Amino acid sequence: CRALHEKHPGSLTFVHLARNFGEHNAVLAGLNHATGAHVAVLDDDGQNPPEEVRRMYDELRSGGWDVVYGRYRVKQHSGLRNLGSSFNDRVANLMLNKPRDLYLSSFKIMNRFVVNEITRYRGAFPYIDGLILRTTRNLGQVDVEHQERGDAQSNYTLRRLFVLWLNMFLNFSIMPLRFSALLGSCMAVVSLFLMVGIVIDKLYVNPAVSVGIPTVLVTVVFFAGVQLLILGTVGEYLGRIFMDQSGTPQFVVRYTRERDPTRD
Repeated sequence: CRALHEKHPGSLTFVHLARNFGEHNAVLAGLNHATGAHVAVLDDDGQNPPEEVRRMYDELRSGGWDVVYGRYRVKQHSGLRNLGSSFNDRVANLMLNKPRDLYLSSFKIMNRFVVNEITRYRGAFPYIDGLILRTTRNLGQVDVEHQERGDAQSNYTLRRLFVLWLNMFLNFSIMPLRFSALLGSCMAVVSLFLMVGIVIDKLYVNPAVSVGIPTVLVTVVFFAGVQLLILGTVGEYLGRIFMDQSGTPQFVVRYTRERDPTRD
């Protein structure tokens, strides 16, 4: 990257981060340093052909879109990555009200309006597509090629896919809290009906039935699990609020090499 900057000092800005903060944090770092009227985002593993950016740019201009996504004709990801992407896509439909026919790929181009809105975000857990969807619904897509990966193994492990899902699930919607409240209410109603049923069964149907310690233990364990699920969801929200308020950075730039327009 330094060699490319030295070769094209009037065109390139190189931003070196202090450590690996994750893909979306790194993209946000790049967006904070980008200066163009339109900004394209593509992976560095060779799977996104740079020449496709021209077609996406033409579609953005001709269609008047704020963002144009590249939709892969044939995906070259691993089975695990495809499974995770499919799951994230379905969650985004529910949590972010994403158009169902829109594929949220990492290959995209956006105008300056969207970039400015995205870079206003100060949270420590960015999700770029979530920031786009809460900014605009003026979104298009173009079918693009997806090439074989330059190196053999993807950096997206199961853990990283899960963290990405959590960022979308918890940072851009309060639906999990609503779901927890609904689940708790449903369980309370179910337990009430079960208690009434046990009393009726004991008094009128089968007086000899045992309603002792095993029944109590099973009931306690079940509802304790529901309570822990709800508390865990609330705790995750509180933890993220704490991390944001404690100043956890989105990224840390070790150094930059800015472009020099005078050397074009």
